[in-house]
Amino acid sequence: MSDDDIDEPIGDLAERLAEMSDEDAGQRADALRAGLADYDLDDEDIALLESQIGDTDEPIILPALPVLAIVGRPNVGKSALVNRILGRREAVVEDVPGVTRDRVTYKAEWNDRKFTLVDTGGWEPDARGIDASVAAQAEIAVDLADAVLFVVDAMVGATATDERVVRMLRASNKPVILVANKVDDTRQEPEAAALWSLGLGQPWPASALHGRGVADLLDHVLTVLPEVSAVAKTEIGGPRRVAIIGRPNVGKSSLLNKTAGEERVVVNELAGTTRDPIDEQIELGGKVWRFVDTAGIRRRQHMAQGADFYASLRTAAALEKAEVAIVVLDVSEPVSEQDVRIIDMVLESGRSLVLAFNKWDILDDDRRRYLEREIEQDLAHVAWAPRVNISARTGRHLEKLVPAIELALESWDTRIATGKFNAFLAELVASHPHPVRGGKQPRILFGTQASTRPPTFVLFTTGFLDPQYRRFIQRRLREVWGFEGSPINISMRVRERRGPKK
Repeated sequence: MSDDDIDEPIGDLAERLAEMSDEDAGQRADALRAGLADYDLDDEDIALLESQIGDTDEPIILPALPVLAIVGRPNVGKSALVNRILGRREAVVEDVPGVTRDRVTYKAEWNDRKFTLVDTGGWEPDARGIDASVAAQAEIAVDLADAVLFVVDAMVGATATDERVVRMLRASNKPVILVANKVDDTRQEPEAAALWSLGLGQPWPASALHGRGVADLLDHVLTVLPEVSAVAKTEIGGPRRVAIIGRPNVGKSSLLNKTAGEERVVVNELAGTTRDPIDEQIELGGKVWRFVDTAGIRRRQHMAQGADFYASLRTAAALEKAEVAIVVLDVSEPVSEQDVRIIDMVLESGRSLVLAFNKWDILDDDRRRYLEREIEQDLAHVAWAPRVNISARTGRHLEKLVPAIELALESWDTRIATGKFNAFLAELVASHPHPVRGGKQPRILFGTQASTRPPTFVLFTTGFLDPQYRRFIQRRLREVWGFEGSPINISMRVRERRGPKK
């Protein structure tokens, strides 16, 4: 099945769903739900089904995941430990201290508990003031975490740098777990025991490279991490939170200053002037918003300088706190790989999205033609995001930002009643069944909306749905309900029919 085969208009379906009464849709969904009794469901399935989230009146927000930061001096094995915890090779591992990675936060899971992992690798300690720079960088990471894994190379032992970080960790009052890494067998365990001298309690001997001791370490981590993050907790109520992000020097600070009506942020032609997110309450379009001007995300480079590395870490943290991200793009330059990577960062965070094309006042006809082609090619995966053409310098069309932000947030908060969602799925499958794969055709048994912010749907199926078919469902959801400016998540739970009772 190609995308072209399933691109017919869907107006009729939208009309039929609008005409269907909630009671009728609900009865049909109840019948489908009853049919799930014939399938093997786990406790999590049953809890999800009983919540009937799509039928509530309030936005449903999943609790913020607890944050675990990994700190330590270069080349002690932080990245290898990140990969071991994730169970996949995500962080770049080289035998060179300070290797840069694009991403610094990862979603991790252990024994059915999910948490956010912050990798504070990529330091390039300066021979001058090494203690101060390492401690300052670790402090930012610890500030954004619920608990800390402090990694020490047990074969080297505690260094002066390690001891400097320990003093900062003690002052933070955050739970700290000491990891004695590179303990590959029992003969090396006395080296780990020597780290009791750091005064951080029990050293946990582990080998990130071979996996030895990591399971015990993670079991202990779960006893320390809270169920819900105290630092990344979801705020409810108050002004809606807007993060302004983009690569350096695209006009983020100018945009914030223009919306605020005064010089709140240093604006400089030198890229990367802004280091930390700056929260500002701003009235725009008759409403109060909380704007965050984040530090520019830099082009990848072999060595991350401390300030820039932590600027990007703070940008990730600002996204965690935001509800909608305005990605600022400079129309005078081609859409870059870096622009696309920043947009993907927003998608990964699950925030709603508005694209602001800045410096529109200096755009000529030739560049406009190229720009439309670039948008079509490079930004096709976010064609659903509202676009606003602005000039942060002159203030042109800034008033159009408000309706775009409001539309994106409304989509982000959208709930679909379980009855209507299942009626939508039934109509979709009847007109476009899933292709047969290996002699079998996976069926969708039931669907429900698991959460809003972003809208997240769970499908109970008899087999895996092709990625293309899931994209088809996403596209149809957008055509019927809009969802402009919000990512949509669709996950599957493949369940087998119960066998006959013996």
